This record gives sequence, structure tokens and C-alpha cells, in this order.
Amino acid sequence: MTEFYNFLASFEALIYIVLAIGGMFAFRWLWRSWREWRIAVFSLEREFSARRLGHSIAISALIVILFCAEFFMASFVIPGLPAEFFIATPTLDLISTPTGTLSADVMTQFAGVVPGTPLANSGGCVPGQVALTFPESGDEIRGAIELTGTVNIANFGFYKYEVAPSGGDVWATIAAGGSVVVNGSLGRWDTTALTPGDYQLRLVVVDNQGVELPACIVPVRVIPVQ
Repeated sequence: MTEFYNFLASFEALIYIVLAIGGMFAFRWLWRSWREWRIAVFSLEREFSARRLGHSIAISALIVILFCAEFFMASFVIPGLPAEFFIATPTLDLISTPTGTLSADVMTQFAGVVPGTPLANSGGCVPGQVALTFPESGDEIRGAIELTGTVNIANFGFYKYEVAPSGGDVWATIAAGGSVVVNGSLGRWDTTALTPGDYQLRLVVVDNQGVELPACIVPVRVIPVQ
């Protein structure tokens, strides 16, 4: 349905032009059929002309209905729809491994990143709105963990959480979600494939206008599974 509404809104002018051209031919056919029906004398001739007149009326009426429908949808229905209706919201299959693990390609990218100074918070962590409660800054984590926190903003769209080597800018999306969360589970992260060391975990929230808010970044240390 979203694609249908997008089509009507994006090609509104073209649809009007096509319907106008079709209407010109249809009404011309209607006019000629009506004249033929009026001057028809013989019963068989009147029967054929009446049939053509009926067909032309049906086609003309259909074009008028389509024109009115497009006008109504483009002028009243579509402008009244919420903006998030037209935004494709990522789900937990945002990446090819929706179980909270990272792909081999991402791991290869991480291997070539030189560790730097870890970033913390970056001003994006706002208690009660965008926050990670586990893991917290400086936590040591191992294996598969459950991320907890809050994503609760006005005009919420979706959230995603990503990881990068400490001080690096190569971010990999772990997973995403499309529901508001208040002091609850944000998703799962399996760290077993990562090389032990320092990483950055960031929580990104996007509103229903597609605007990405400042990320909440938390430095963590991945330690070997014992």
C-alpha cells in the first residue's frame, strides 16, 4: 500500500495528463456515438449505435472516476498520512546475520583498523530518551549478551545499535528495532567472533522524518570466553 500511495503522489501530474488525453478520446467517441444514435433510423442501426453509446459512456465514466479518485487521494488522503508511513523502517533483519553476530567481511574490516582513543557518549546519551544501561561505559563483556536501555523519543521511527573498534570509524550494524523501549531489552549481541580488545558500542535512534539523532556511544572491552 505504501508503494501505491508513493506512486500516486510522485506521478500525480503524469497521471492527470494521461487521464486528460484518454478523456479527450473518450468524450469524442461519446459525442460521435450519441450523434449516430440520434440520427439512426432502422432498428438494427439503432441497436448497434446504442451499444457503442453504452460503451463510450462506460469508458468516459471510468476516466472521470479515476480522475476524481486521483484528485481525492493526492489532495486529501496522502497529505493526511503520517510521515512515518512513507519511511521504510528497518527490522531485525537489517543485516544478513540478524542473530546479533557480525559477518566475516565486517570482521576483516575490523582487523585492519588501528585502535585509537575511545569515544564516550558523544552527547547522545540522554536518560529516559536514548540510553544504554547495559553494557555501561568501561564494562568488560564476553560471549552473547543482551543489550538493555531506553529508546523513547517524540516521533520515534526506529533504532539500531552498532559496533566499531576503539577509536575507529568503521561501524557495523549489529541489529535494529522498530518499537519504543523503556528500560528494557534492545536486542542481542554475540561477541564471540570478535578479537578480544577495546570496542565502541553505539545506539542510534532515527525519528519518523528520517532524521538521525546524535548517537549514544559507550566504550566496552571484549574479553575471551573462559
